Amino acid sequence: MIAASSPDDGAALSLGDRLRIVARLNAMLLALLVSLPLYYLWRIVRLPNPWPRRFLGAIAWIVGARVRVDGAPLRRGAFLLANHVSWMDIPIIAGATGTAFVAHDGLAESALLKWLCEMNDTVFIARNDRAGVHDQVALVRAALSETGALAIFPEGTTSDGTGLLPFKSSLLSALDPAPPGIMVQPVVLDYGAGAPRIAWVGEEHGLHNFLRILAQRDRVAVTLHVLEPFEPGAAGSRKAIAALAQRLMAERLSPPASAPAR
Repeated sequence: MIAASSPDDGAALSLGDRLRIVARLNAMLLALLVSLPLYYLWRIVRLPNPWPRRFLGAIAWIVGARVRVDGAPLRRGAFLLANHVSWMDIPIIAGATGTAFVAHDGLAESALLKWLCEMNDTVFIARNDRAGVHDQVALVRAALSETGALAIFPEGTTSDGTGLLPFKSSLLSALDPAPPGIMVQPVVLDYGAGAPRIAWVGEEHGLHNFLRILAQRDRVAVTLHVLEPFEPGAAGSRKAIAALAQRLMAERLSPPASAPAR
């Protein structure tokens, strides 16, 4: 059994909170133990491997996400651009679409996280390695042709879930020019009224956010809006791609005019 450790203000956790954390951590471990042998079996027989997607989808369900998918995700030749609210975004998007991700290389500093990420074909890039940009663009372009779908968070960091931060077009360098046959598909994670209790913003430590979400009693209703794909070449430069995707995503994330703003 996995025991729960407390975040920095762990004294605020009730007994019920701690029991939920322990139960969910152990459910995650069980999901991993079930998925691992099946993952390696599929690799041995060289079949398309669904187990990273199923494992990550199970993680999203275990932590309380109840996901509704609005739209049809592309399975091949897709470069997904998604807003970023929480670490929950990754299992939710992967579970619904089967995509791999572009992630900063800080995650690779943890052997466990690196191992888990690599099973889902994560592409690691160095945020501050300007000298290596050409090599990193080549890595992303190669992954686009090999993985079927690849996702990135163009805001570059997490937001509060009620709007979008400016997109960093430099993260879209692999699309300028776009590889043949690649489509851009914007994806909007809408946590609705649950966004404030999910969002990882400010000075909150990552471990604290992780345990805080695991401790929650209420489930989280999430709508994953998968928007219509567009050809990046038709949009123009990477800055134009970023601007178009941001406009489309902001329109879908915004509440209707008749509804009170969240």
